[in-house]
Amino acid sequence: YALQHRGQESCGIVSSDGEKSYKSIGMGKVTEFFTQEKLDNLKGDMAIGHVRYSTTGASGILNAQPLYAGYHRGHIAVAHNGNITNAQKIREELEAEGAIFQSTSDTEIVIHLIARSKKKRFVDALLESIERLEGAFSLLIMTNKKLIAIRDPWGFRPLSLGFQDKGYVIASETTAFDVIDAQYVRDIEPGEILIIEDNKIRSEKPFEEKKTSQCIFELIYFAKPSSLVFGKSVYEFREAIGRQLAKEDNIEPDLVIPVPDSGRMAALGYAKEKDVSFDEGLIRSHYIGRTFIEPTQKIRDFGVKIKFSPVRSVLKGKKVVVIDDSIIRGTTARKIIKMLRGAGAQEI
Repeated sequence: YALQHRGQESCGIVSSDGEKSYKSIGMGKVTEFFTQEKLDNLKGDMAIGHVRYSTTGASGILNAQPLYAGYHRGHIAVAHNGNITNAQKIREELEAEGAIFQSTSDTEIVIHLIARSKKKRFVDALLESIERLEGAFSLLIMTNKKLIAIRDPWGFRPLSLGFQDKGYVIASETTAFDVIDAQYVRDIEPGEILIIEDNKIRSEKPFEEKKTSQCIFELIYFAKPSSLVFGKSVYEFREAIGRQLAKEDNIEPDLVIPVPDSGRMAALGYAKEKDVSFDEGLIRSHYIGRTFIEPTQKIRDFGVKIKFSPVRSVLKGKKVVVIDDSIIRGTTARKIIKMLRGAGAQEI
């Protein structure tokens, strides 16, 4: 639930009691899909979960994660954040050798590579498989007895380790730890494989060292302001961007407004640096999710209209600086500007 902002198309949990696996995976948001009955059926003392925002592979139940399979070593479940750039090439090779794919997701190749490895030990099969991957992958892999966390050698996407009561937890963002009163221990390092078994941790670093390449969009947009990502406070990072923007322009506005919610910290930083009034000129409906991660342009456009309502009394006759965290296609920005003009803003 604490990571819902990272994806809202599908969600899923696979758990294990050491012998059997139990799964519940479906479309929609966490609160919509998971009933108490579904949660009660997830038995065991180990589990991985996932929320999906589709990058590679269409939005559909077959691509919902964690991906799960039974094979000659037992059961395996995989949750993945990132984009494996050589996935298509590996997939074509595997299909030529007779592999049958269930999904169009790049994540599925991980299961196939592990299942087809001739190595005796699971960990060796895993290492051999992971070394073939290129691109961004923060992975959680669960077998009957082990929980494995992997971060690609470039460190594109975040992955953090926490400790709660008597067990370890791993999440894309530290905000997930706050909800369950877990302590943040450290980031899983780029190129690190962390294996948890019987509540003991061991670390392997099989990859060649690469130049770290962290995704800037994590700090700008994806992550929650209360998180630590790549060891940085997301809140402080966004506020600093706003301050920098204020230093670089020569505008003298009457007020500064954010495009809520993720533009708020940058707008605060901008207003502090300029020493001008910070106001809420757009009120956001919290009953609609993140329009950027909706799958089609039509839904995104309509989403903007029902997501934001302008506050006429704040905007009327004012020179307004509007701070948004990120402009991707420019379609949202155009609609917001039209909305603000309609509410009486003199200059934007």
